[in-house]
Amino acid sequence: MPKIGTCSTRVRRAVLGVTFAASAFLPSATLAEPSSPAAGQVRQPTATPSAESEYDRGVRARLGRDWKAAVEAQRSAVTLRPAFPEAWNELGFALRNQGRYPESLQAYDEALRLRPNFPEALEYLGEAYVKLGRLDDARRVLDRLRPLDRGRAQELAEVIEKGK
Repeated sequence: MPKIGTCSTRVRRAVLGVTFAASAFLPSATLAEPSSPAAGQVRQPTATPSAESEYDRGVRARLGRDWKAAVEAQRSAVTLRPAFPEAWNELGFALRNQGRYPESLQAYDEALRLRPNFPEALEYLGEAYVKLGRLDDARRVLDRLRPLDRGRAQELAEVIEKGK
């Protein structure tokens, strides 16, 4: 008959061996990268973008002068919410900065259809006309802009003057 101490020692060793072997399959907190997710962590699905979040993404891209990303984001914003004059205006601005003038004119026209007295869209439309050499159209836009926003009207007038 084996000694009780010997049996207990064997059992303890077996339990320790199983525990040690099992620990090899568990993530080690000391070895894990600080930015890596825990093994059991469940990732939440990303939220469906809204027109506003896409608009904001487009504005950030514009601030970074990433015109391609700005166009992509603003197109997404107006697809999600077609009656979004600010997004149409931003789309026009990004397109104009890529030299895509006919498309930018369409975007500004839509912004102004939705919000006829939109000073920023009027100024940018006038600037696009100047880039296209359509100074008479730019002057007509300037006449619409003057009573709405004197500062923007002055900026457009200067652009028109330089465009002569």
